Amino acid sequence: MTQFEAIRDHQQLCDDIHQCVLEENRFLRQQQRVPDAALLDRKRELLGRLDTTLGALRAVPAASARDPELRAQLEKTRARILQILQLDKENEQLLLRCSLAANRPAASNAPAASVSMLQKIYARCS
Repeated sequence: MTQFEAIRDHQQLCDDIHQCVLEENRFLRQQQRVPDAALLDRKRELLGRLDTTLGALRAVPAASARDPELRAQLEKTRARILQILQLDKENEQLLLRCSLAANRPAASNAPAASVSMLQKIYARCS
């Protein structure tokens, strides 16, 4: 595999990962719940492919990064990776909100405490 093929394959995979993370983001925003197993399986499969493409990139000689065309491709890939990381961070925050909301008891189930009841409790404890 040539260095250009390795970078092209890695770029394509980064684009696939970006699309998957975007879908997850849309799902979390619209459904406000943890994604289905199918999306999680897809992410796992993409991670497996990522290991393969990273191995191919490591085989590319470092001196070849001085080539202007290759350098431009690497910068494009880095920019895509930054987008993925930013979206993934947002998805983690959305997942945290979803999990906290799912564990929170419904407000309608809890009886409303009256002011006089709270004053009595406070008077007993003080």
